[in-house]
Amino acid sequence: MDAMNELFGLTVHPAELVLRGTVIYLGLVLTFRFVLRRDVGSLGVPDVLFIVLVADASQNAMAGEYKSITDGVVLLGTLVFWNIALDWLAYRSPLLRCLIEPPPLPLIKDGKWNRRSLKSQWITTEEVLSKLRERGIEDIESVRVATLEPDGELGVLKIGSEDEPPNLRKPVS
Repeated sequence: MDAMNELFGLTVHPAELVLRGTVIYLGLVLTFRFVLRRDVGSLGVPDVLFIVLVADASQNAMAGEYKSITDGVVLLGTLVFWNIALDWLAYRSPLLRCLIEPPPLPLIKDGKWNRRSLKSQWITTEEVLSKLRERGIEDIESVRVATLEPDGELGVLKIGSEDEPPNLRKPVS
């Protein structure tokens, strides 16, 4: 019976696990919000490595070196809860959405580079041109707006595109 208690018994108070999980999760959400967006359209090797290292470094802070499966389940449940709760709250609250999800960042407007945006995210013109070529766009002068979207993808509207919202079209004379 002692082995079963060691395997399934709590070694850390559940409230402590919930608090540790909450603090670390919210801290990581804010860290990832401001750190992991710089690569256009994907996570690069350094970003994946960063996630793995943060996970390893935060493990002891969250768990307090838990020993039983039950401790791990309580902590995992806390992380799942906060992931779902933040998604739901961000859906309902524009203020929270702004904190968790970065706004679209214009990289090209009316065929001209937005150098400030490129520099702030450490994105090279070659990276953007590569993504434009994937969409069959050879020249930035044909781009009305290209934005770095919150998910890291490149959103593109071509000048005169049918997909272009009416308020972005040039007036017809």
